[in-house]
Amino acid sequence: MRQTAADLARTFAANRAVGGITLAVRAGNGLTRRARVREDGSLRVRCPGPPSAELEAVIVNTAGGIAGGDRLMLDITAEAGARLLVTTAAAEKVYRTLEAAASIDVKLRLSAGSSLAWLPQETILFDRARLERAIEVDLADDARLLMAEAIVFGRVGMGEAVNEAFLFDRWRLRRGGQLVHAEATRLDGAVARKLAQPAVANGGIAVATVLVMPGDETTIAGVRALGRDLRGEAGASAWNGLALVRLCATDGEALRHDLLAVLAAVRGAPLPRLWLN
Repeated sequence: MRQTAADLARTFAANRAVGGITLAVRAGNGLTRRARVREDGSLRVRCPGPPSAELEAVIVNTAGGIAGGDRLMLDITAEAGARLLVTTAAAEKVYRTLEAAASIDVKLRLSAGSSLAWLPQETILFDRARLERAIEVDLADDARLLMAEAIVFGRVGMGEAVNEAFLFDRWRLRRGGQLVHAEATRLDGAVARKLAQPAVANGGIAVATVLVMPGDETTIAGVRALGRDLRGEAGASAWNGLALVRLCATDGEALRHDLLAVLAAVRGAPLPRLWLN
């Protein structure tokens, strides 16, 4: 029997991955520990290190990647005085799709006196991938945030090129309930041609943003001092208590090199062990 369009749509929906993580951490006796953990679908979170002042959490996607129509949701809370570092077990791969975009929704909440280092490894987009991502951050007035996100359009070492794709990336950052930073990136259609334009990426296929709050000119002085040690391009600015670094490189390897250098300069503490393997 020939399948109808509706039959194909139902089959597609039934095979999509849905995953979620809810994680809250709490400070006590000089240590940060898990207070609440919930895992749904394909997502898991593990805390492999010993008890410490800063808890390290590793997100694992057991689906092995993201396909069109997949939906991932992450809700992370650092309670008062807690210190949390979040990373991923590997780079996240977003595969080609002929149907709906994949979606990732991230909510980060930082209570009074807490700190969060949000340092997932790179997101790699394949040709004709479609991804919508929203990141919402709510900080208390005295909370501290370090946030880094990197996107690579194809793996040059594997001979991959991303000619067409769709990416919509939306960030909103609120401090004390007030919106202090908002940005959105949208690339659709002929991505390779657009990235080749001098005003976009000048031929680069790997980009990253590092955000620090609170941050000022002192925060980014270390980044500017890196100078010619970087393999790609970098720009750093600070305003209204926020520091922001933009990176662009010709491939993922060069971006990883520069991102490690920038994070070491602004973090002032060891990077996730998985980043250094």
